Amino acid sequence: MTRNYDVVIAGGGAAGLFAAIFAGRRGRRVLVLDHADKVGSKILISGGGRCNFTNLDTKPDRFLSQNPHFCISALKRYSQHDFIALVDRHGVKWHEKKLGQLFCDDGAKQIVDLLLAECADAGVDIATQCRIDKVSPQPGGGFALTTSRGEITGDSFILATGGPSIPKMGATDFAFRLARQWGLALVEPRPALVPLTFADRDLEKLRDLSGVPLEATVTCGKGRFREALLITHRGLSGPSILQISSYWREGLDVTIDLSPDLPLAEHLKGLKRTRHKAELRTILGELLPRRFGERLFETDLIGPQPLVSRPMADLRDADLTALAQALHHWRVSPNGTEGYRTAEVTLGGVDTAELSSKTMAAKKIPGLYVVGEAVDVTGWLGGYNFQWAWSSGHAAGMAA
Repeated sequence: MTRNYDVVIAGGGAAGLFAAIFAGRRGRRVLVLDHADKVGSKILISGGGRCNFTNLDTKPDRFLSQNPHFCISALKRYSQHDFIALVDRHGVKWHEKKLGQLFCDDGAKQIVDLLLAECADAGVDIATQCRIDKVSPQPGGGFALTTSRGEITGDSFILATGGPSIPKMGATDFAFRLARQWGLALVEPRPALVPLTFADRDLEKLRDLSGVPLEATVTCGKGRFREALLITHRGLSGPSILQISSYWREGLDVTIDLSPDLPLAEHLKGLKRTRHKAELRTILGELLPRRFGERLFETDLIGPQPLVSRPMADLRDADLTALAQALHHWRVSPNGTEGYRTAEVTLGGVDTAELSSKTMAAKKIPGLYVVGEAVDVTGWLGGYNFQWAWSSGHAAGMAA
């Protein structure tokens, strides 16, 4: 027996559930399908289990897309302030951690519970452990779905299954396969907000520094971020590296300023006068994490040869200036990323040229909507991608 709905949504994540809420509030009969045993699994693990659910500083320039203007309409029509009001209405306590990032005080489950409560109030049906085998646009309009729970039809179909990032949580490339099947153009997907990896020859200089944190400004292409950096056994991670990974491409170098707040040339010259007997090794051990500072005297980590430790009085100003420049412009050459396994999001996706920026509707296929991570709109680290899920889901839910 075929079940008939006004709106069928593939994907029970943030964007899918939010689209369901607003479609249901409009009196539409809505069904959400998810292949996992529960909805919102990525929400539950996000933000270290506290869900960085939005960012106070959400602006269009915090999102990457081939069309940087595409996200403006959805973000204006459902803003971070709208979602905060919803969170407050449900009595969810939250705090700002840093840089506008908002987290739940008592855990990410509160956001999932909020979404499920809103879905229930809007009369939304949710079917988990449901595999979608086939989706077919119908000649007279609407969509026919063959699923592990039987045949389903919907006047509208919202594609909200995200991208393949974090496959252990059940993520797949279903949205991209379906888009290709229907002739929708894709911006080549790639892992984003992901640690960078290095070739073995470079790792030899870093491997036993795994776990060493650094405060840094990291630059690549048009991206520039000032946050913590962490050396790992495979390369570099930490917030600044995750951010810059969205801008990095194969063959590009990443430039790291290891002293973003202190102009080192003048500082080192000053120390030459006030601490002329101190060894350079001692000075750098105070300015940088000690293990990292030591490595500068053992390998050519930041320059063509290891540093030589001498009393500050024996060093020329030109030597100190060159050292400062090397520390302000440490250039590293990643050979790749850790891939979808650890990527927080997927960069790229369904080309925004295929969609309406107001409704997220596909221009070529009446009744089809694409939302969230499946679209070529990717936010910075820090709650921006959740806000895109809420905003794009709202746009589709108000139209489907």
